[in-house]
Amino acid sequence: MSSGKPLRILLVDDEALARQRLEDLLKHQANIEIVGTADNGEAAVSAIRLLRPDLVFLDVQMPGKTGLDVIRTIGPDDMPATVFVTAYDQYALKAFDLAAIDYLVKPFDDERFEQAFARARRLVELEEVGRLSEQLRAVLHGGGGSGSASGAKPEYLERIAVETRGQVRVVPVEEIEYITASGPYAELHAAGRAHVIRERMQTLEERLDPAKFFRIHRSAIVRLDQIETLLRDPGGDYGVKLRSGIQLSVSRNRVEQLERWMGLTS
Repeated sequence: MSSGKPLRILLVDDEALARQRLEDLLKHQANIEIVGTADNGEAAVSAIRLLRPDLVFLDVQMPGKTGLDVIRTIGPDDMPATVFVTAYDQYALKAFDLAAIDYLVKPFDDERFEQAFARARRLVELEEVGRLSEQLRAVLHGGGGSGSASGAKPEYLERIAVETRGQVRVVPVEEIEYITASGPYAELHAAGRAHVIRERMQTLEERLDPAKFFRIHRSAIVRLDQIETLLRDPGGDYGVKLRSGIQLSVSRNRVEQLERWMGLTS
């Protein structure tokens, strides 16, 4: 792209405050134009096709169509330069590191943003974005970031960032007792506290080690070593009692697999 042409930027995040933060940081950059914003995946696809930005800051975790779903819809060859924005820790981002120009892990500071933006501008101006298409395609075919592009063993989450009253803390996965659905959000229950995060249960199920966590119901994931008892009432419904005394329902189609893990069936 010509050095005199403004860098056209699209911001995609379902949180208004996150979009505003990016806008505030970009105000200090020379020769750029924010051509639009989008607060969900469908709007992002439409904006990319209509506005044809040079660079997209793309939230990975959005209800409905995720950031990776956006890329699947647009297609790796037609996707503009992309900086992923995510709450995933760096261990879960090895594939993204190969496929994106850069990534920002929430909460990121001004210096980290400057590094990512400088790299993005440089690659766009050098017209080197196209060389990332094959890596990006490999990430999508490999399950959307759950493993490396080479097919190596997937990296499971070890920490999850949660925000409470404007402060961000990290919850070690090893402290999580169980997770429940709360509308489009999920609640992590750890060390006697509940933390609401903006994440789908399906995504969490995929990103947690299946040797340690099991989805017993569409609205519940439990840490297996916390299960004390499998319950069955006279009506034929199932549940589990955890070491803490909490009781959770178990879907009938998941009982057999859970019984095998507990050694109740061969």
